[in-house]
Amino acid sequence: MGVAMEKRDRPRVVIAGAGFGGLAAARTLAHSPVDVFIVDRNNYHTFPPLLYQVAAGELEPGDIAYPVRTILRKIPNARFSLGDIRGVDLEKRVLEIDGRSVAYDYLILATGTVDHFFGVQGAAEYAFSLKSLEHAITLRNHILGCVEQAALEVDAATCGRLLSFVIVGGGPTGVETAGALAELVQGPVRKDFPRLDLSQARITLIEAVDRLLPTLPEPLGNYAARRLRGMGVDVRLECPVARITPDEIYLQDGTVIPACTTVWAAGVRGDPQAEASGMPTASRGRVAVEPTLQVPGHPEVYAVGDLAYFEEHGSALPMVAQVALQGGVTAARNIERQMAGQDPQPFQYQDRGTMATIGRNHAAAHAFGHNFTGFPAWLLWLSIHLWYLIGFRNRFLVLINWARHYLFREHAACRILPSEPATSE
Repeated sequence: MGVAMEKRDRPRVVIAGAGFGGLAAARTLAHSPVDVFIVDRNNYHTFPPLLYQVAAGELEPGDIAYPVRTILRKIPNARFSLGDIRGVDLEKRVLEIDGRSVAYDYLILATGTVDHFFGVQGAAEYAFSLKSLEHAITLRNHILGCVEQAALEVDAATCGRLLSFVIVGGGPTGVETAGALAELVQGPVRKDFPRLDLSQARITLIEAVDRLLPTLPEPLGNYAARRLRGMGVDVRLECPVARITPDEIYLQDGTVIPACTTVWAAGVRGDPQAEASGMPTASRGRVAVEPTLQVPGHPEVYAVGDLAYFEEHGSALPMVAQVALQGGVTAARNIERQMAGQDPQPFQYQDRGTMATIGRNHAAAHAFGHNFTGFPAWLLWLSIHLWYLIGFRNRFLVLINWARHYLFREHAACRILPSEPATSE
C-alpha cells in the first residue's frame, strides 16, 4: 500500500468528509500556507436536513446535492479525492483510503455518523434509513412502489400493510418525515389514485420517551404532537420497539403494527472507523475530544461535527449542522495557531437555534432564547434552510419546488427512479 503525494513543501491538512464541518474547515484554510486534501466517498456535498423531502417526493435528489469540486474552485490550495475512508494510522499519520494511504501533518475527521439500532432485532435488515441521498431515493421508490401495488391489490389486509408507514424516532427527522408523508398521502396520492381507498392509509410515529423533540423545550414537543395528530398521524409515546420484520413492527408492550414500510430515525452513532483506529470514544461511539476539538494524545488530529463528543454545561452538544460548521472553523483556526507556535483555543459553540417543520405553515423552533411555533417558526425554518443550501441553482430550484408545493399542493418528484442500470436481454 503506497502513501500518496509524499513530496510536499507545505504542511498538509487532510480533511476526512465533505459535509458541513469538513467544508467549513476547508474554507477557513483557503488562504493559509497549507495544502488541503479532502476525501469523501461521494463527489458531492449533501444537505442532510432536506433528505426527508427527497424521500417524500417534494424535492429532486439533485436539488440538495452540490459537486465538491465546484465548491473547491474558490479554494485554490484544496484538492479532492474520491474514496472510502478505511481508517487512520495514528502512529504513521496516514489516512487509509481504499487501497492507498494519504499522509498528513494535520487531520480533521468529519466523517459523521451511522445509524444506531440499539440492538432492535431486524432494524438493520428491514428498516429504511435517511442518512444519505441513496437512502432517500431508495425510500421514495419503496413508498411510491407500495402505493402502486396497493392500487392493484384486492385483499384489504395486504392493501392496509402497503399503505401503512411507520417512523421510529420522534426527533426532528422523525417529526418532519411523518408530516411530509401525511401531506404526500393526502395530496398527490389522493389526486393521482382517485379509486384507492385511503381510509386504510396509516402513518405512525413511534417514540421511546414521553414526548417528541426531546432536544427542544417541552412545549415545542407537545405542539409537534398536537399538530401531527391533527394531520392524521398516530403518535405513540413511550413505546420502545422490540422487533421489525418486512411487514410488521413489534412493540415492547406487545402491540403489533402491520406495515411494509419502517423508517428508522431513532438514533445514530459515530463512524465506527474512529473507534477501530484506536481513538477514545464516549457515548454512542463518538470521539471524546479535548475542549480544543483535538483527539487526546494526538494534538495534530481533530474531530468535528456529529463524530465529536463535546460537552457544554454538562451535556453533549446536539448533532446539528451549526455544531459541525462552527467546529470545522475552530479546528482550522487552531491548526493555523499551531503552525504559528500558539496554543489552540477551546471550542465555544454559539447556539443559533434548533427547529423542525411539521407540514404546511407549521414548525417548532427554539432560537434566540425563545420558542416559536406555527407560521412564524415555519418562515424561520424556510429562511435558514435556504440560506445554508450551497449553490444558487440549488437554492432557486428548492424555492421553486417549495412554492409549487405551497400554492398547488403538488410534489415535484413523485417518480420511481431506476436504482440499477438497465440490462439488455
